[in-house]
Amino acid sequence: MAVPDSRHRVRYLFVAVMVGHILLISTQVSSRSGGSLLQAALASALTETQRAVWAVVGSVHAVWDGYIALVGVRADNERLNKEVSDLRVQIQQERAVSQTADRLRALLDLRGRVAWKTVGSEVIGGSVSPDFLSIVVDRGSGAGIRHDMPVMTPAGLVGRVVWASVNAATVQLIGDKSAAAAVIVEPSRAQGVVLGNGDGTLRLDYVAASAAVQPGNQVVTAGTDGVYQKGIVVGYVERIGRTVIVRPAVDFTSLESVLIVIEPAPEPAPARPPAGARARQ
Repeated sequence: MAVPDSRHRVRYLFVAVMVGHILLISTQVSSRSGGSLLQAALASALTETQRAVWAVVGSVHAVWDGYIALVGVRADNERLNKEVSDLRVQIQQERAVSQTADRLRALLDLRGRVAWKTVGSEVIGGSVSPDFLSIVVDRGSGAGIRHDMPVMTPAGLVGRVVWASVNAATVQLIGDKSAAAAVIVEPSRAQGVVLGNGDGTLRLDYVAASAAVQPGNQVVTAGTDGVYQKGIVVGYVERIGRTVIVRPAVDFTSLESVLIVIEPAPEPAPARPPAGARARQ
């Protein structure tokens, strides 16, 4: 068993001597650049290693820069999205304020045009039953609101007060099935009565057969029913068939502010006869 081991050792020794001899020769043999072949080989190997390392480092650096850039873009997007959301909310708020101002301006203008004493009120609720179309307003008996007072907007007639507490009141809409009002059809001046259909429309009844009623005619209160003052716009004739259908002037689905008539127009003072006439009497 000792002979094979000796042979292996001799072979290893021979290989080592040959490698050493080659290295010794390479250190003595000059390359084209003037250095030894060993130095040239080592320099070449080192150069390739550095090139590979810098390539890896450059790739990692590029990936890192890209990641940092993406993080920055994501943060900018989130900031911009928040700013857009804030601006949208601000625009909606400003639009709501503008609409409220326009609505109140229209109510004030209406108060200045009518001869009746009115109280402005905000709508705070509505009917949940189709059998009774109504709204709830934030003024009640504490503000002088009583039963049967007319309620209107700049567009026209809303209805009448049917119940009032101290701080709120219920208003029956003119479109309710049990609501009615004496009216005049313009321009023919034909008289009749509008009644609610319960579906948001009205029907015109008790009109003379000879009356000239056409689609588009304006219908106003006649002031003869003891509830509504004369001249409030009720709606417009929409179609004529077995019944005359009137489209209300007011959109009951978007009511926000109303005027309640708490006092009719004052009666005009009777004319005083001339002084000469009194003397002759």
